[in-house]
Amino acid sequence: MRLPRSLSGWTMAVFGVLAGALGVVGLVVPDALLTVMGFEPMPADRRADGDHTLVFLTASSMAALNMGVYYVLAALADWKPFFRWTVPFRLLTCAVFTLAVVTGRAPAGFLGVGLWEGFGALATGLALRYEKRTAARS
Repeated sequence: MRLPRSLSGWTMAVFGVLAGALGVVGLVVPDALLTVMGFEPMPADRRADGDHTLVFLTASSMAALNMGVYYVLAALADWKPFFRWTVPFRLLTCAVFTLAVVTGRAPAGFLGVGLWEGFGALATGLALRYEKRTAARS
């Protein structure tokens, strides 16, 4: 079995596995994912015509599954440029999701999604910095 070769690779792999798993949950049991994010699931018979919540959730879940696979493959290849590219965009995602909660566009439970992105980005960024400093000393 192949494993990540660096600390930054491990941060990417863990994030990727979690993203992929949540994507699968969203595809298979969408109400469970809605509940985890702080949204109240609504039975199909109570949805208004034109309510595309499940379509959006399906698209988001598929994107999360794909992203998870990309992150795991990048981790296994130890593709550090990709790791670096993700850090600012994951921090941006953290800011946007946090702002959505602060402005009332999303329930408080959604803050966890933003914080997950932010902490993951910081972990990857710090791991990359540590590896760069360690390599410079060698």
